[in-house]
Amino acid sequence: MPFLDLGHLEPGARLGLWEIREPENWFLERLVLSAEEEAQLAPIKGQRRVEFLAARKLVHLLSEMPDRHPLVKDPSGKPHLPHLPFSVSISHSRGYAAAILAEGVVGIDIQHIVGKIGRIAPRFLSPAEAAAIHADARLEVLHVYWCAKEALFKAHGKGQVDFRRHFRVLPFIYSEEGGRFAGQIQMDAAETRTFDMRYLRLGDHILVWATEMPASPDLLRQ
Repeated sequence: MPFLDLGHLEPGARLGLWEIREPENWFLERLVLSAEEEAQLAPIKGQRRVEFLAARKLVHLLSEMPDRHPLVKDPSGKPHLPHLPFSVSISHSRGYAAAILAEGVVGIDIQHIVGKIGRIAPRFLSPAEAAAIHADARLEVLHVYWCAKEALFKAHGKGQVDFRRHFRVLPFIYSEEGGRFAGQIQMDAAETRTFDMRYLRLGDHILVWATEMPASPDLLRQ
């Protein structure tokens, strides 16, 4: 069971990663799915079925509850754990599942690194963000931006958003060892939500997670 517990985070969050080596039946023998989850799994094909199951097994491990609580999606598709005091976010990509549980609002995304991301960058980068990206490590940085905005989207939990306009990634210096930066959700001029964002490179994957926090001038200057 290649499960990596990435530890307890602040504020009150726990993060985990699963490198999937098990077959689908391994998970089906160890998970009791709700009727809603079985309906969600039914149309999924191939490796994504195993990723779906691994994400839910991972959430159960992180919850540290003796009995598993099914993941329920709200009308916007955001998962949550009814009757438990956690918010939850999950992601999976090319043999990995990732999850974060927290007392506050969180989002997570993991993506396999692909060369074609540059073609879609204008769809998720603002002009200021695009101008801040240097040639060095451009491919990896683009994936950090993409994962960051996906994590913010999951934290926001509602549709009708523009990744370029509503989600903001503040400038940072990319490091192969991972790092930290600030992200923001600004749906209108009256309200800005600030997130502490961390990233890791895991072989040919990029992982980014976001935890909401009060606006901090010290963080924003990093």
